[in-house]
Amino acid sequence: MDFQQAWEDALKNTQIVRRRVALLQTFEDTRVPYVFLSPSLINDGDTVVRKGEVVVQKPSLILPPNIPQFDGFEFGQDEGADQSSVINFLLMRGIAFPSLKYNNKTSSLDVFEGGMDRAVPFMANQLEREEDVTRGLVTGHEETWPFSILIFICTQIGRNSEMDLKRLMDDYRRRQQD
Repeated sequence: MDFQQAWEDALKNTQIVRRRVALLQTFEDTRVPYVFLSPSLINDGDTVVRKGEVVVQKPSLILPPNIPQFDGFEFGQDEGADQSSVINFLLMRGIAFPSLKYNNKTSSLDVFEGGMDRAVPFMANQLEREEDVTRGLVTGHEETWPFSILIFICTQIGRNSEMDLKRLMDDYRRRQQD
């Protein structure tokens, strides 16, 4: 699947079932854990459960050139894709990321014996029982999981932007008064 097809598939099929309740940190890096569910490509009727986290660097008012870094994402490695081709692909479509480093670390890859219709409520209920306010629950297709996780991360960054700017300005004013 080429980047264009993967991107369109991720836009069409990514669903953020449960957002992270906790906001991203303004003055330090934030670990954003997630659970990504997708129909299994190998065992029909089962669900792949990918657990991981993306470390998002703290925001800043003065940004370097708009060159994000995506570590730990597997964008079509079998087609010889590299990070710069993914960045160029996104930029050509008018998609710009804040100049931050996004470091994905997948911690586990399991199979849930049952379809998505059972896996999604099961995982949502489990996160609620654990009172986990930091982990998001995302669904999509296994072939396009890196794009789905980026979509999830971007929604979290978007939610934080106004608060981050206010906190950064308050901190700047406070330091000016000292």
